Amino acid sequence: MTVDRMVRLMAGMMILVSIALTQYVDPNWMWLTVFVGFNLMQSGLTNICPLAKILKKMGVAEGATCS
Repeated sequence: MTVDRMVRLMAGMMILVSIALTQYVDPNWMWLTVFVGFNLMQSGLTNICPLAKILKKMGVAEGATCS
């Protein structure tokens, strides 16, 4: 699995988890969804992704869009 696929997988998973937590635990978990959305937006605008940097340091292979 490549870095870009793992970033998309983690973002989608965090959004789904935060929606479930918002529904079943506390409405304030919606802020996690806002945070993930904001990070996706800034990553698209600046091409800087903290999770991608962490994954690259861990030795995950780079995909075509992350090189």
